[in-house]
Parts: sequence; structure tokens; C-alpha cells
Amino acid sequence: MAGQQNSKPVGQIRLADEPATRQFGFELGQRLPAGIVLLLNGDLGSGKTTLVQGLGQGLGIAEPIVSPTFTLISEYPEGRVPLYHLDLYRLQSEEVDELYVEAYWSGSEYPLGIVAIEWAERLLHRPSEYLQIDFTILDAGRLAQFQAVGAFHQQILQQLEKLGC
Repeated sequence: MAGQQNSKPVGQIRLADEPATRQFGFELGQRLPAGIVLLLNGDLGSGKTTLVQGLGQGLGIAEPIVSPTFTLISEYPEGRVPLYHLDLYRLQSEEVDELYVEAYWSGSEYPLGIVAIEWAERLLHRPSEYLQIDFTILDAGRLAQFQAVGAFHQQILQQLEKLGC
């Protein structure tokens, strides 16, 4: 996959519950700059949408954020930076490829913002730089593991590590 040669080792954070996951997303929303691509992986109920809800709150988005499982893509332009929330759960990889999701992270058709993609493992073509967050459900809470691909996202991961990742 593109960009894999320049990845940073995994960092991680334990999140005690749903409010902790939402709070972490809120902190991300207050700090992340435009141009970030978040690839979110994990089982159903592992925290992907909860993180994006907090992210939206941190960006100052007043509209409630729900999983775009049936709409596939939700756009929230009114925050500090735009948020593009994609949910690929219902799609096969070939169908995802037809959506031309690259337009969201390239800045070619949409203003640069934060692109959060749930079920990102269904992407056939990843961006050249991204921050991947893999969620695992634990007996008590969940574990979020991070991997940065590309220099820009590695810098972002270093900032996250200062937050306790």
C-alpha cells in the first residue's frame, strides 16, 4: 500500500469507557489541523463513531454526528475545519473504489479538513499519508492503537503521544 514504507511504530492509549473515548475525540478535534486523514478500524461497538462524535464537538460542530452507515459520507463544513465522516461498513472494496474518496483528502474538490474513515480496511487505495487508529474492545474499556504513515502524520502522532498515547 502507498506510504507504508514511511510508517511510525504504534502508540496506544487505553480508554476506560464511551465518555473517555468521546473526550479523547474532543481533544483531537481541538488540536488536529486540516489535512489529517484518520483511518479507523475495529469491531462494531469498539469506539470509532464515538471518537468521531467527540472530534466533531472539539471542532465546534453543533450538528449531532451519527454514523453514516447508510448515507456513506457526511460532510460537516461548519467547524473550525471541515469534517468529512465516511463509513464503509456496508461496502465491498470494489464499491469503495467507485466513490472516489480521494477527493476528500486531496483538496481537489473539497476544502482540506479532517477526513475520518470508519472501516478503512475496505479502502483499496489509501492516501500517501494518514493516521490509522485500531480499536480493540477490552474487558474494561477499549484500546486505541495508532500508526502514522508519512512525515506530516508522524508529527501529529508525536503530538498525540504528549497527550498520553
